[in-house]
Amino acid sequence: MSSAQALQALLRQGGEIDTPASQEAVMQAATEAGLTALVVDCDRARSRSAVLRAVAKAVDFPEFFGSNLDALYDCLSDTVMDQRDGLFLWFHRLHTGDPILGDDARAVLQVCQDVVEFAENNGRVFSYVVEHAGKHPDPVVEQPVSQPDDD
Repeated sequence: MSSAQALQALLRQGGEIDTPASQEAVMQAATEAGLTALVVDCDRARSRSAVLRAVAKAVDFPEFFGSNLDALYDCLSDTVMDQRDGLFLWFHRLHTGDPILGDDARAVLQVCQDVVEFAENNGRVFSYVVEHAGKHPDPVVEQPVSQPDDD
């Protein structure tokens, strides 16, 4: 079995995938495995609601998306069921190591695990990769430029 075939088999099992493969290779393998493959860009997300907005944008959730964990579960479950075989998400730079976002990021990932079980129970696949990022960089504070005295 080639490494691409092994990756496809892993993706078809569902759940969180831990792989050293590049985003491009995993996205291609997911597509070849029959999964709809999407990237969730979390790099700028500094709160739970920002992560939820990133997911909503990637998956093209409806405008009535409730922006809470229950709504995330419902929309991901619906999206999984709308796909022929299932769904794959790549969480790009989710700041799980950020002290402000860490607990919320773990809560979002727990919802993902719940959707994995839902998908399995309904003949679909939901798999995902989390590209973990540490703490957000501290904001840059610009020092005001001092003006010369007009004395």
